Amino acid sequence: MVLADAGCDVTLWGRRAEVTDAINTTRSNPDYLPGIELPASVRATTDPAEALRGADFAVLVVPSQTLRANLAAWAPHIGPGTVLVSLMKGVELGTAKRMSEVIADVTGVTADRIAVVTGPNLAKEIAERRPAAAVVACQDESVAQRLQAACHTPYFRPYTNTDMVGCELGGAVKNVIGLAVGIADGMGLGDNAKGSLITRGLAETTRLGLAMGADPLTFSGLAGLGDLVATCSSPLSRNHTFGTNLGRGMTLQEAIAATRQTAEGVKSCESVLDLARRHGVDMPLTETVVGIVHEGKPPVVALKELMARSAKPERH
Repeated sequence: MVLADAGCDVTLWGRRAEVTDAINTTRSNPDYLPGIELPASVRATTDPAEALRGADFAVLVVPSQTLRANLAAWAPHIGPGTVLVSLMKGVELGTAKRMSEVIADVTGVTADRIAVVTGPNLAKEIAERRPAAAVVACQDESVAQRLQAACHTPYFRPYTNTDMVGCELGGAVKNVIGLAVGIADGMGLGDNAKGSLITRGLAETTRLGLAMGADPLTFSGLAGLGDLVATCSSPLSRNHTFGTNLGRGMTLQEAIAATRQTAEGVKSCESVLDLARRHGVDMPLTETVVGIVHEGKPPVVALKELMARSAKPERH
């Protein structure tokens, strides 16, 4: 919708014919965004070759853990000049690779053909055309500027950045911190706890980013603090909602059943922790989330362990 509002012709790929048919006939996606009318320049197909034909930009928005398999099937249809754009905020399980690295792995395209769009961009609010800002990142600034122009609308304001590492880490780790804040909210721990978790979560993200060569200023911008605040403070955030359900006592399977769309942090918390350990970075909040989500640790026990950690300087 944003791309179409910015003047682009858009073809969506969908895996279910009933969804693509609904988009083409009713101009809406009734399953996920009922009541939102899509522009006439948006059409949908189940054929990836048709969707990719002649594309200047291919925007990849599947769940992050499914990217490798999907992209392998789509790769033969990608044009020689198409820029591959990731909106996915995750780290691949097993490889601990960021989404841009998975794209490069599977397709072999050069860095100047891989870009990222990230920031405080809750889908429902953007679909309602409420004001939002974002970061468009690519190692090649001229490519970032082209993509910026392709998605700049009166309600959607993109800024360029060349720090791919920082932008991707900000988006991936904030999902994990969003789970932690949601758990705290579900437990009724209050706003002091929320403020502390957001701030210490940003510190964890920055530590990891510095170890991986990111620009620390990225984490004080839209891809870092901006996205973190939106995720940790909004009931529209899937990760925050998922965490809230866990904090209220739901099991992992109950929380999955209650959340219809992908909460990326549920799987990515393990791969983010893997990434941190590979770089020798201490990430206690991420460890706590993994313990609650995947190891069955009761949130009350995890909280006591977190609060009992040894005292340190704030900049430790």
